[in-house]
Amino acid sequence: MAILAPIFGLILLGLFHTEAKQHTLSSQDASFCHGELEVIYPELDIYECLIIPKSLREQVSQVWKAPQVYFSTAQKKKTYVLVMVDPDAPNRSKPTSAYWRHWLVVDIQGSALKEGQIEGTSLTDYKPPTPPSNSGFHRYQFMLFEQPPDASVSLTEQEEASRGKWDFQAFITSFDLGEPVATLQFLTQNYKD
Repeated sequence: MAILAPIFGLILLGLFHTEAKQHTLSSQDASFCHGELEVIYPELDIYECLIIPKSLREQVSQVWKAPQVYFSTAQKKKTYVLVMVDPDAPNRSKPTSAYWRHWLVVDIQGSALKEGQIEGTSLTDYKPPTPPSNSGFHRYQFMLFEQPPDASVSLTEQEEASRGKWDFQAFITSFDLGEPVATLQFLTQNYKD
């Protein structure tokens, strides 16, 4: 039995090592995150770009509701816009439905963000990440923008009718949102894959 223990250990180490190699963020994916945004699900605290562990993919997709979102450097008197999108719909090699809008909340007070509360006007209710089977890893991006004073941010009727093929850049431009003050992303794939 003592002879088998080192062999069993090497087999386990080999399996773990392969898993880690297959799921390493590219430098481009890792560089997306900036600005101290934190997204918290019940068993998962995301404060840097990462790949969702296989053991948590079903919870992220099927069980957990909208996460808490913290922005510790939010200015209490400013208002913010939170966007969550999938730029890889239906898959990363042919994102014909990008950007797929998972969540859009406007009029968020900075004081609420400092406490991890998303209190504002929900233009698109939270929809969890549900990448199609066999579509590989998808990026789920959270972007936080300062909302210009007196801006009434809204969606057009066409945008309200569909979450997919959202012209995200046109939305940013039309409301003069500029660059995001903070960004965060995670990658996940269908939990059955």
